Amino acid sequence: MNPMPPSTTSSVSRPSASPTFKEIVDALAAWSFPPAIDGVVAIATGGIVPGALVAQHLRLDLKTIAISFRNEINEPQFEQPRLVSDVPGLGGWRRVLLVDDVYLSGRSLETARAHLPKSAEILPFVLIGDVDFALFRRPPALRRWPWTAG
Repeated sequence: MNPMPPSTTSSVSRPSASPTFKEIVDALAAWSFPPAIDGVVAIATGGIVPGALVAQHLRLDLKTIAISFRNEINEPQFEQPRLVSDVPGLGGWRRVLLVDDVYLSGRSLETARAHLPKSAEILPFVLIGDVDFALFRRPPALRRWPWTAG
């Protein structure tokens, strides 16, 4: 996977509480995304809402790819992530932001990237993780996203 260049906007650090919707939207507005992104691919299911927020913020189209690996409490269900959808056609997209909700091992991002066209430059982005392409840079101690019922 192509690493994302360090952002000029540093990730936000917070205590282990889940970020509020407003905090997520405000942090996205302040984030310096790489230039010349052609589109956003969200990893289903956890990355759909973050991907939609990013695509809306950047005024870009959104496509999805479904990878099955972890359950609702982030426990791996398989030895390796599995593609469980069709691979979206990227058309003329050459530079793509690949979005997920949480970065733990990076295996879902790697699996999604492996199925996308090799000709596209794929740049990762997540809401929470201890990586430089995370909106909130910290180990994921997430309890619940604001858009999750229950």
